[in-house]
Amino acid sequence: MKPLDPRLLRHARSARTFVVLAALLSVGATLAVIVSAFAIAHALAPVVEGRAELVDVLPAVGVLLGAVLARTGLVWLRERLGQSAAVATVGELRGALLRHATRMPHRWRVRRGDDVTVLATRGLDDLVPYLTGYLPQLLLTAILTPIALVVVLRLDLISGVIIAVTLPLVPLFMWLVGVTTRTYADERLAALTRQGSQLLDLLAGLTTLRALGREIGPGRRVRQLGDAYRRTTMQTLRVAFLSGAVLELLASLAVALVAVEIGMRLVYGHIDLTTGLTVLILAPEIYLPLRAVGAQFHASTNGLAAAQRTFEVLQEPLPAAGTRPVPAWTRLHLTGVGVRAGDRGYLAPGNLHAVVEPGCVTALAGASGAGKTTAAMTLLRLQPLDDGAIRLEHDDGSTDLADVATDGPDGWWAQTSWVPQRVATVGGTIASHVGATDDAIRDAAAAATGLLDVVASLPRGWDTPLASGEGGLSSGLSVGQTQRLELTRALVSGSRLVVLDEPTAHLAARDEAAVVDAVRAVARAGAAVVVIAHRPTMLAAADRVVTVRSTPAPEPTTAPVPA
Repeated sequence: MKPLDPRLLRHARSARTFVVLAALLSVGATLAVIVSAFAIAHALAPVVEGRAELVDVLPAVGVLLGAVLARTGLVWLRERLGQSAAVATVGELRGALLRHATRMPHRWRVRRGDDVTVLATRGLDDLVPYLTGYLPQLLLTAILTPIALVVVLRLDLISGVIIAVTLPLVPLFMWLVGVTTRTYADERLAALTRQGSQLLDLLAGLTTLRALGREIGPGRRVRQLGDAYRRTTMQTLRVAFLSGAVLELLASLAVALVAVEIGMRLVYGHIDLTTGLTVLILAPEIYLPLRAVGAQFHASTNGLAAAQRTFEVLQEPLPAAGTRPVPAWTRLHLTGVGVRAGDRGYLAPGNLHAVVEPGCVTALAGASGAGKTTAAMTLLRLQPLDDGAIRLEHDDGSTDLADVATDGPDGWWAQTSWVPQRVATVGGTIASHVGATDDAIRDAAAAATGLLDVVASLPRGWDTPLASGEGGLSSGLSVGQTQRLELTRALVSGSRLVVLDEPTAHLAARDEAAVVDAVRAVARAGAAVVVIAHRPTMLAAADRVVTVRSTPAPEPTTAPVPA
């Protein structure tokens, strides 16, 4: 990633605003530094040379005090703005990342989901040091260093030439060290991604592992990943400390060289004390922003690596999306539907034929990995087809190709509902989650799905609060009850197509029967229900059972080469 990547400014409005404000504050800080140098020199030189009393230099002292206060205030304001901009920028990038990822095909999310999860949670938080430390210092360097150097050249050509010759050595060493640090930062982020993926897999399968008595074994692998993350972090810190010492030594030697030559010329009277003091005060200030940039760079490398990965995700092309309204339909016909399983050489699903119609429950059955979830994603317009087609049948018996490129997914999603195994809630109450504007419609839908009995058993009824998170209901609702909650929501919204992923998985027999009845109630209300199912009870309750299979992927055809 570049020191100031244009993609950051393009995707985060807060970053653009902060860059402008930080540049203006840097101009003010630069003027304060230069004024301070002149004020100190004009206050000390006359007193040292005996040309003035202390009272005579009080105006210069007053100017110095004002410049110091102005510089302090500008730095404080820049830091406050930097903290606010960092929080807002990380939030904007996280939102853009999640919105982009949710519009990508299902198979892409399966492949890159762990990477997106790490970036959206821990990864982008590392961008805060870049925005609060590195970027402001970079802007200050770009403004203060050249302006102060020009002032020194105007005051004393010899000192200005020495600074101009030694100054490029600092960014040169920064670049050499930065290449090594970036490698360690990339390795650290990769280790964090692997660790996060392993933990997600472990937590998802912890119930099964514990049932089999294998919950201890994966801990060894997690510990190894943690050690790898610790090693890469320590390597980054080691390089940061060593490079910081190198930059400090280089800048100190350059300033010392300026001080020695000014001292020699003061002895022989080749430069006056006021000019010499001004140059001596400005010389460290010229190197200081570069040294600060070098120090802040190492703290921001992890964030830069995360931002680079985020921009790579945001540059992934989205599926085509049109704006044509979705025409009314009475049936969905899946004809020879196939989706490539990455680069594994087969379609999952492959050659899938099915009819989905309102009032019926269609179950997708088959072996694990056959493509049942992917088939459901094609119905939800979350996964484009590689083979076959989905057609809409209308009242007059005619059919129309369901083309996401012309229809657009938004119109389709407005008439569909997706109920995963573990329901995610965003707070509020049960009533607000269901979303009905009419209590009679809400109660009728809840009665059909069995949710009304659940609500009646709760002390606060429909006003029972829901916690934010996956399956996290502060009311203590069971998994089966949350499934009925989502089915009620689908009934209230009038969804034409309702897709469920294993709604009875891990449920006791009583809860399973209640969820099956709720699924049947949704179908009786006129929705086309598609269920990914394994358990016999759910399969027996379905009107149609479609077996999903994987098939070998056809070889890509190539056009003949003209003779």
